[in-house]
Amino acid sequence: MESGNVMFALGLTVFAGLSTGIGSVMAFFSKKFSPKFLAASLGFSAGVMIYVSLVEIFVKAKDSLTALYGAREGYWATVIAFFVGIGIIALIDKVVPSYENPHELHNMEREQLAEEKQNKLMRMGMFSALAIAIHNFPEGLATFMGAMQDPAMGISIAAAIAIHNIPEGIAVSVPIYYATKSRKKAFTYSFLSGFSEPVGALAGFFLLKSLFSSATFGVVFAAVAGIMVYISLDELLPTAEEYGEHHVSITGLIVGMIVMAFSLVMFS
Repeated sequence: MESGNVMFALGLTVFAGLSTGIGSVMAFFSKKFSPKFLAASLGFSAGVMIYVSLVEIFVKAKDSLTALYGAREGYWATVIAFFVGIGIIALIDKVVPSYENPHELHNMEREQLAEEKQNKLMRMGMFSALAIAIHNFPEGLATFMGAMQDPAMGISIAAAIAIHNIPEGIAVSVPIYYATKSRKKAFTYSFLSGFSEPVGALAGFFLLKSLFSSATFGVVFAAVAGIMVYISLDELLPTAEEYGEHHVSITGLIVGMIVMAFSLVMFS
């Protein structure tokens, strides 16, 4: 691996990961909590993740594995890795106690929040930050590996992940801000949740450099696609439905897919 390629790939993962901070800043433009804004943002994020997972990442993984093992065996390897990724993130979800699970969300009060509500929001924001950090780790690895394999593809993946990291930053910062009334704390936790992406990239470089191959690339990519689809269906869309009308979240999802489609065409 050339050092220039490594630095370029690492730089892309830093850009993608720290986009959570952009989402946090955007959330602070609005002084009043808007359930519809959060619902639309989460729906948008789900659209981005589902589209890029099934249209770009899964296909790239399949192309890599079928080139190695043939059409049938390579396709099977891709499908198995995809569902293994789903199984991994489902296991992580299962380990988190249900009363502290950031996916088990309830409607925020529109008026003054009681202390109990504030504590729940703070806990939700903290566990959301932890969950997003865990989710971002394999995304950072995928971005890094993609950039090492093909810089143009690395750019498209980084752009895709950066787009969906923005509403993730909103999802972390909004509950923490409404629990603590501190923009600094909300921004800090949101910003730090994105750092796991470059950490994932570094893990990929140091732990997988001896195993870096088309097979490794294909398996990891397929697993990451499964992880991102699971997050969208289990976390983002149900949460969007909690905070807004059904059509608000679905509109956000469709717009997210459209934006993602155009970004992939532009960077392809």
